[in-house]
Amino acid sequence: MRSKRLKKARDFESKYLPYTKSEQPVFHVTGGIGWINDPNGFAPYKGEYHLFFQYYPYDTKWGPMHWGHVKTRDFIRWDRLPAAMAPDMDYDKDGCFSGSSVELPDGRQLLMYTGVRNVRRRNGKIEYFQTQCLAVGDGTDYEKLAANPVIDASYLPEGASAHDFRDPKIWREGDRFYAVIANRCDDGSGTILLFESEDAFHWKYVSLLAACHNQYGRMWECPDLIRLDGKDVLLISTQEMNAVGLEFHPGNANFCLIGEVDRKAQHLIRESAQAIDYGLDFYAPQTLLTEDGRRVMIAWMQNWETSICKNEELRFFGQMTLPRELSLRNGRLCQNPVRELDGYRGVRIDYRNVLINGETTLQGINGRCLDMTVTIRPGNENSMYKWFRLNVAKDGEHFTFIRYKPETGTIKVDRTHSGFPHDIVNIREFHVNAPDKELKLRIVMDRYSLELFVNDGEQAASFVLYTPQQAEAISFSADGNALIDVEKYELVVH
Repeated sequence: MRSKRLKKARDFESKYLPYTKSEQPVFHVTGGIGWINDPNGFAPYKGEYHLFFQYYPYDTKWGPMHWGHVKTRDFIRWDRLPAAMAPDMDYDKDGCFSGSSVELPDGRQLLMYTGVRNVRRRNGKIEYFQTQCLAVGDGTDYEKLAANPVIDASYLPEGASAHDFRDPKIWREGDRFYAVIANRCDDGSGTILLFESEDAFHWKYVSLLAACHNQYGRMWECPDLIRLDGKDVLLISTQEMNAVGLEFHPGNANFCLIGEVDRKAQHLIRESAQAIDYGLDFYAPQTLLTEDGRRVMIAWMQNWETSICKNEELRFFGQMTLPRELSLRNGRLCQNPVRELDGYRGVRIDYRNVLINGETTLQGINGRCLDMTVTIRPGNENSMYKWFRLNVAKDGEHFTFIRYKPETGTIKVDRTHSGFPHDIVNIREFHVNAPDKELKLRIVMDRYSLELFVNDGEQAASFVLYTPQQAEAISFSADGNALIDVEKYELVVH
């Protein structure tokens, strides 16, 4: 039975969504109207892939969290479905926070999420409580369980927090269900807890899977434990990260731990840690396993520090990254756009061995909805160019640039002149690997976004742009002689 709050959200969508289609990115997921943040419930269901998301339809700022809902067959074309959940029960009255989904043996779809309830104490202070809740449905309509919450503070180990206990990621393994859930221990730092169930409805605590110990930030959020190319990989979004060189940037950040889970102790033995995305706008990644065995990841292409920056003319705020296929290569997490994107390529424009010295434009190389690969190598056997620069989303006033300096082995992306009228971070720099003096950059753009993939996915960097859509020029420049190959496709999605 639909509650009044859910009916209100669905009626609002029906009334206003038709007016916003022309404002949207072409193939990146948005809420259509209002605010979105974390992806939720990214999982296969009955031959399609469903994606839910944190959602407040009534304004372009964060509010009491609902769950929005879309589905796809190919990760590029998305069908919008009615809002799935609203905060309409006592245990989730202040928000249906992040979670995940799984298909049950009886064919129903189960949503597992964090319910938030705020309590005002006699001294006026507000305390919030987070518990794990379930809803089941048919892919469109969902009923919350009468037994909710199914995991509350009584399930937690000693020293765990009842206040910071959120973002369950559920999966099925053999005849059992498992969930990793973010928590905060008594030293104030993040932990990831592992839970187990025989039926997905009755749960028990298993172990402390991983602990922060005040390393790699403080509170850990949105965990996702995956098996990838023979290793266990734990994806985490973290708050209060301290900068570590150019690998980890401060504030709200993302990283992964790569290693092996000790199956007896059910504890992750770390072997390495790395950033997942090196851009400014990437948080709360979530993955699924496709029917053909690929591990695909999607994330919120935004950051809490940049969420004040809005184009007031647009009736939506927030979008998801392009879904990406994950792999491990030489011990590193690698990611590339889903291969389905290739099916939406239009006319190919190709240049080979173009000498760049100074600034150059190439006929046909422009646009704001494109898939372009640029390969850079020295144009002089006896000397290396000092830097190479690629400008995109450019007009007389606006531009965003990607600059590579071989001497330091760094890429710098700067969107200072991309139309943000706020004093926020606009520059990100990171190390790359170019052992043969050749660097490959793949750039995917979709109206309001720039996603950069370096050396066939060794690194990725995501950026939101609100540059006027008319700014679509692209130019190349270098200090010294650089040779480039350019392969560019317009992306056409109807």
